[in-house]
Amino acid sequence: MGVLTGIARHGRPKAPMETVERAIVTQQHGIAGDYRGAIRGGPYRRQVTLIEREGWDAAMSQVVRALPWEARRSNLLVEEIDLPKLRGSRLRIGSEVILEVTCETDPCERMEALARGLRAALTPDWRGGVCAFVVRGGTIAVGDTVTFKDPE
Repeated sequence: MGVLTGIARHGRPKAPMETVERAIVTQQHGIAGDYRGAIRGGPYRRQVTLIEREGWDAAMSQVVRALPWEARRSNLLVEEIDLPKLRGSRLRIGSEVILEVTCETDPCERMEALARGLRAALTPDWRGGVCAFVVRGGTIAVGDTVTFKDPE
């Protein structure tokens, strides 16, 4: 079992990330207030993104920097759980929200602009995180448990 230790969103492309203590998550909009979460015709692979604290810290150590996790531009930060590296895996956050993993989050050139070598540091073992879509919405808050969910 893991813990949700961060929630972040950005209202428009390239906007600064805003961290919040709680958020509403829906199938139609992903994390409320995050522009990436809205479904734009058909299945959306990247509705919500998650990253592990341990992976981010390892990448920071590798590039000898101390950037905040939201610089990665992920929506959710989890600790004490290894995110599944298998498409179709499901996670429950808190008592309501269920997310389904769609793919690895590929680190982009923006990471290299933050710190030289960061893109490469986020590449091994899915350190860059996972993309997911919302199976069931609800409210999440920092401190919620994160568990694996059996398929229904």
